[in-house]
Amino acid sequence: MKLLQINTTVNYEATGRIAEEIGQTAMAHGWESHIAYGRFSNGSRSHVFKIGTQRDVYVHKLHSFLLDRHGLASKRATRELTAYIESVSPDIVHLHNLHGFYLNYPILFRCLSQLDVPVVWTLHDCWAFTGHCSHYDYAKCYRWKTRCHDCPQKRSVYPPSWFADRSARNFRDKKRWFTSLNDMTIVPVSAWLAGEVKDSFLGKYPIHLIHNGINTDAFSPQPVSKKDFGLENKFVILGVSNFWTWRKGLDDFGQLRTLLPEEFAIVLVGLTPKQISELPEGIVGVPRTSSLRELAEYYSLADVFVNPTWEDTFPTTNLESLACGTPVITYRTGGSVEAVDDRTGFIVEQGDTARIAAIVADMKATGKQPYTEFCRSRALACFDKRDRYMEYLRLYDDLLATRK
Repeated sequence: MKLLQINTTVNYEATGRIAEEIGQTAMAHGWESHIAYGRFSNGSRSHVFKIGTQRDVYVHKLHSFLLDRHGLASKRATRELTAYIESVSPDIVHLHNLHGFYLNYPILFRCLSQLDVPVVWTLHDCWAFTGHCSHYDYAKCYRWKTRCHDCPQKRSVYPPSWFADRSARNFRDKKRWFTSLNDMTIVPVSAWLAGEVKDSFLGKYPIHLIHNGINTDAFSPQPVSKKDFGLENKFVILGVSNFWTWRKGLDDFGQLRTLLPEEFAIVLVGLTPKQISELPEGIVGVPRTSSLRELAEYYSLADVFVNPTWEDTFPTTNLESLACGTPVITYRTGGSVEAVDDRTGFIVEQGDTARIAAIVADMKATGKQPYTEFCRSRALACFDKRDRYMEYLRLYDDLLATRK
């Protein structure tokens, strides 16, 4: 059996690693794995196909930034992709992120309609069913439930548009093409996203929830000492993000710092040098790292992980913290709340940094130990990536069995 996945990246950053590891799992069970990608690759064990060139990406970005028509450039590159798809003749096509300035979705979906094989589409955000944005939670904009128009976030949310607002036309085009297939299964990565999909034009398709998973071997409690990090006698509050912005809660950590005495230390991992230089006194900034061991050490070092994100689908940082035995405090945002239960963390309303301060003060009195075993057990039981990837293989088998 042949599996073909399509994503912005392969074996690079979150969705690229997911695609790579699904491919590896499939190959371990006798499948032939192919991955087509548009932007970045960190090597792969699958057969790979690069969609377009860097020049194609630049042209597509201009097309999107100037005309607000993301996903409608890259025609030549996508025609080459469709020729590759036909040459592979896959039994299953698995889509991930189609946005990323590399793909023309009408050309792709016309090809998939003619190919007539089961299609699985993992949604990592909301772009597939809106007329413009990948997230709308902060703006509280729900026009996508009926018809997008007059986008309030055209300049501020990926993918941005500097001038034009074609959200209404984009919505019509996406609805036309993304509902053109007879056999497609939507896989949201959180229950929250599954609920949103049901209210969208994609709600006509079967929805199969599969949470993201993590490497629970790499993310495990590490033997670290606060003294080695210059944090002796401190209650350590940790925040981690690949890209820190106010939407990820960077400003909220600044507010939290003003509410806590000196015996509380805040450590933020993933900052740029400029962001580190601008941090308020009392917050320790750490540059972004690709070392899983280093990240696991920070998670293990911390007494609590705080995720004050304002928009998120299902952040894996919560899972990584749990796997290292560290409880989580998160805003009531999207699927972020699905990582924790009443024994492994706390859910706080968005913006309520005073409540976070009160929780960490109580935790300082009780210590981290009462939570550690429950956190690790929940991560192993619910979020081990090997179990999640096997869910995809079972879904493939079920779809093919239905066809037979």
